[in-house]
Amino acid sequence: MTVSLKTTFTGLDFVNPFILASAPPTESKRKIMKAFEAGWGGVVTKTIGLHPVENVAGPKTIYQRASEEKPYVSRMKRPDTVSHSSWNWELISDQPLEQWLPDLKEIKEAYPDRMVIASIMAGADGEEEMQNWRKLARAVVDVGCDGIELNMSCPHMDRKDMGAHIANDEDIIRSVLAAVTDEVDVPIWVKLTPATSTLVDAAGAAYAAGASAISLCNTFPSLPLMDPETHKFEVEVDGYVTSGGLGGLAILHQALQRVSDISRAYPDQSISGIGGIKGFREAFNFIAHGAGNLQVCTAAMEEKGSGGVGVQLIKELCDDLAAYMESKGYTSIEDFRGIARERIVEHSKIRRKSEDYNGGFMKSA
Repeated sequence: MTVSLKTTFTGLDFVNPFILASAPPTESKRKIMKAFEAGWGGVVTKTIGLHPVENVAGPKTIYQRASEEKPYVSRMKRPDTVSHSSWNWELISDQPLEQWLPDLKEIKEAYPDRMVIASIMAGADGEEEMQNWRKLARAVVDVGCDGIELNMSCPHMDRKDMGAHIANDEDIIRSVLAAVTDEVDVPIWVKLTPATSTLVDAAGAAYAAGASAISLCNTFPSLPLMDPETHKFEVEVDGYVTSGGLGGLAILHQALQRVSDISRAYPDQSISGIGGIKGFREAFNFIAHGAGNLQVCTAAMEEKGSGGVGVQLIKELCDDLAAYMESKGYTSIEDFRGIARERIVEHSKIRRKSEDYNGGFMKSA
């Protein structure tokens, strides 16, 4: 029996199902080249836009830890702590499109067997912004990118026609996808915010409008902690803070719920799973709930000595997945993808202590 980690996802052939998410690990040519050298199957670039971007005058990302002895969550360095989450208020790439294009071309020429998905973002206020989506899509495809991820989920944008502000507007989703799919003929992934009660409907609108996959979960909107002694936030600029994104292990279970919701609603559609993947067990669960592709961020950034791209992490992920598949007799991840789907049911389907319970409804006289 031969175990193969090769996967075909949205028509693209990946040497393994693990890719780096759109974030600091994919913010430059140097990092992406190092990631491919280490063995990652693909990358989603840091989001490329056409609008002015300038990051905060201070730390853009922090890592929060917890311990058994002092079980509060804090970025404070303490002995015997374990990773809890990451928190960031970083914006999209501040590298202009004109700088990205030759870099993307060089990356694809150096690693033709690795998939480069360009994350792009523009606004939604009128035809000029639709033209910006078209311009970005055409430019990245012309230099060799294999696919595009539409960023409709960044929780940090001031503009109300960008990022997570537009993620659950089905008309905007349809308009953006119409603009991009008319311009290019590559797989289009749509990255939606998990912070909405209409996620399933938004995903349905995206699929119907031509999305090849939904990518989720992006980070959850959140605030950093304030120290009770100093009254300082654990990350701030001039004493102020604003909403940022929570990622890492802390969002794993919520991310799995979102993936499950989409997978059960649209079992024949593709999902790229993101949120808290630190090792094989987390990756397995995303696949079991229906994801056919796995994006990693925080765990790669946290790995010491890797330059933030998870050099050892990708080896461990591939080795552990291959060993598991061999032990179970699986030849590809398709052999177990979605195995959890049919076992997620409504509360009324769960056996109760007695047969009399009827879901909390009053019995009629």
